[in-house]
Amino acid sequence: MDLDFTAEQAEFRDEVRTWLAENAPGETRPHLDAAAMREYDLAWQRTQWEGGWAGIAWPERYGGRGLTLVQQLIWYEEYARAGLPSVDACFVGLNHAGPTLITTATDEQKQFHLPRILRGEDVWCQGFSEPGAGSDLASLSTRAELDGDTYVVSGQKIWTSFAMIADYQELLVRTSHGESKHRGITWLICDMRSPGIEVRPIETIEGGAEFCEVFYDEVRVPVSHVVGQPDEGWRVAMSTLSFERGTAYTASQVRLAELVENLVGLAGERTGADGRPAIADEEIARRLATARAEVAALRAMTYAGICRNLTTAQPGPEGSMLKLYYAEIAKRVARLAMDILGADGVRATSRWDRPFGWSGNYLYSFSASIGGGTSEIQRNIIGDRVLGLPR
Repeated sequence: MDLDFTAEQAEFRDEVRTWLAENAPGETRPHLDAAAMREYDLAWQRTQWEGGWAGIAWPERYGGRGLTLVQQLIWYEEYARAGLPSVDACFVGLNHAGPTLITTATDEQKQFHLPRILRGEDVWCQGFSEPGAGSDLASLSTRAELDGDTYVVSGQKIWTSFAMIADYQELLVRTSHGESKHRGITWLICDMRSPGIEVRPIETIEGGAEFCEVFYDEVRVPVSHVVGQPDEGWRVAMSTLSFERGTAYTASQVRLAELVENLVGLAGERTGADGRPAIADEEIARRLATARAEVAALRAMTYAGICRNLTTAQPGPEGSMLKLYYAEIAKRVARLAMDILGADGVRATSRWDRPFGWSGNYLYSFSASIGGGTSEIQRNIIGDRVLGLPR
């Protein structure tokens, strides 16, 4: 493991920092107006495209930047330190649908969709989870019946982020029943403007409404929109792993580390009933010190993982360790903030918050151990593939 950056990497960091400072959006990202959120995210993506920073992990032959793992790490670190908005509405297109198309799609599919994703022209959403198929995704039941040159899709998806503003969806459907439940699944490009699609936003406890239910009532999807082979959708869905090799949580980790430092300062300013600052409370001081140490350990784990991935073809199950550790720390830090603020946490705001202040940040933190694979699933992966425990 090498913790030192080369002179060339330091120069690259300066280049990233300068460009971000000169091109950062001048306005705050809207949270409650879906149409305005879409335009904001796409405009920022177009700015990155025009500046040559779109698709940093995509191969250059497909319009991406083709950055090395260390360069990606630097980009995410500087992006977070600059306090820039998350890619949000562009996330699925850039980090999942786009890479899937790169590895598996036909030339025609690539030529149409990839430039539009990078230029900030289309929003994609993910149609994977269902009410009865979340962590056990292979149990999905949304059905697609072949009718000539189209599939007729009926069923329901849930937790579909940004479906209400999406142009296209990466949609997993059941096309047959094979020898195992992982067989018989097909990956479709679904036009979200197709007749028969109904989108219902779901308001979450922290005030956002980016999640949606999506209902399909005999929605017709051309056979030409199949990515990969029919009934091989599970393999297609897994094909994007090689595009994310340890850098996914870098920006979140930087934000979390800065949040802890923000809380240290806040604890020094807040006074209790006894007139002493909150940080004078031994328990608060201990929790702040523990949070600082845990965030540092998380960053060290990330650096170690990236160093390993530099010499391996694909990421290993250690990524589940990072996901699990980050989720648990994020929840503890959010709770610590509320304990420091007390009743004032309901109305206190900061640049770290979700749309509704520290309380929104606290409520949103629970999603860290649910989205992207629950903490229970991550523990199973760690036990099975890292520790080798018996099933």
